[in-house]
Amino acid sequence: MNRPDPLRQILLQTRPHWDQGATRPAVRSAFAKALDCRTEALGAEVYGSDVDELIHFHTCKSPACSSCGHRATMQWQRRLWAALPDVAYKGITFTMPDVLWAVFRDNPMLTNALPSLAASIIQASASAKYGTRVGVIAVLHTFNGKMEFNSHVHTMVMAGGLSKHSGTWFPRVYYDRDLLMEGWRRAVIDLLRSALTSGRLNTTMPGDRMERLLAEQAQRWWSVKIQSFTSREHFLRYAGRYVRRPPIAQRRIAFVGKRTVRFWYRDKKLGCRVVLECSPEEFVDRWAQHVRERYQHASRSFGLFAPRSLGETSAALFAVLGQKQKPRPRPRRWAHFLKHDLTRSPDRQNGQPHEVGPANTSESVALMKTLSQS
Repeated sequence: MNRPDPLRQILLQTRPHWDQGATRPAVRSAFAKALDCRTEALGAEVYGSDVDELIHFHTCKSPACSSCGHRATMQWQRRLWAALPDVAYKGITFTMPDVLWAVFRDNPMLTNALPSLAASIIQASASAKYGTRVGVIAVLHTFNGKMEFNSHVHTMVMAGGLSKHSGTWFPRVYYDRDLLMEGWRRAVIDLLRSALTSGRLNTTMPGDRMERLLAEQAQRWWSVKIQSFTSREHFLRYAGRYVRRPPIAQRRIAFVGKRTVRFWYRDKKLGCRVVLECSPEEFVDRWAQHVRERYQHASRSFGLFAPRSLGETSAALFAVLGQKQKPRPRPRRWAHFLKHDLTRSPDRQNGQPHEVGPANTSESVALMKTLSQS
């Protein structure tokens, strides 16, 4: 017997709480799609043969859905694997003190500016010291194990760079952690001060108190972590955990009751699992604050990897590196995904696919009921 879907169970149980006018439209839409995922409401693929039929319901492709987030992540990894040169990379993670998390939670426009800030600091460092252009991929990450709002940025940058003057490849660019930290800290503080001065900072804190808080944080040490990746695959596996997946996996939910939800996270300081308990409504509220607005992407590209630059310079970059540029991979067919990635074979008994779209929902439901009864 399959384990019940705990996230769907929580959404069904708390629907009066989140399915109302006060909830952000993006959240309502994402949660509603997640409820319809793999159900008759979205139609299905029917695979039939002379002896058997298989029905696979369509997925919702919502960022709040764990199964759809997995597939979207794999598509993202395949696309970047083909587009990026096969060189060494560095992963640089920019964080901030926890006292600023709530400020960015209440100011999503400022949160969306963080990837650009992180990328500009990396590019400025490489340009000033080595006179090189580098490619940067920045991934905005807003949650931690407790599903709290923890705004930070994971970046992947080429370990080398392309000389601005000679067009040759510079194999090694060194990034000083302290200098990156100082630039990141200054950029974030300036961003908040500009919003505060112009009256665009959404906060309940008085202006003078906010200014004192920013002055205090400007004197603190901020954590910036630098790690080396031997290949693009190494980073893409690492970044895939944050790009298009929901803030919590199904397996981390230990119990769902009428008044209680228990889930666990791994405490890095204690080195063990810790179980948290909250109400279903509080769980949904924690989940909702990480749902992005429509058309907002967690991953953005800059420098040599920016969409326009990639089209103009990618051929030259691959030529300088002596590598053959790979064609953009075609999106995998859903049947291929089911068979090879989810270990379910939709083409059993050599069945041929027949698509039943959501526009013909009543017809598809009738057909699926007929197939299930035959």
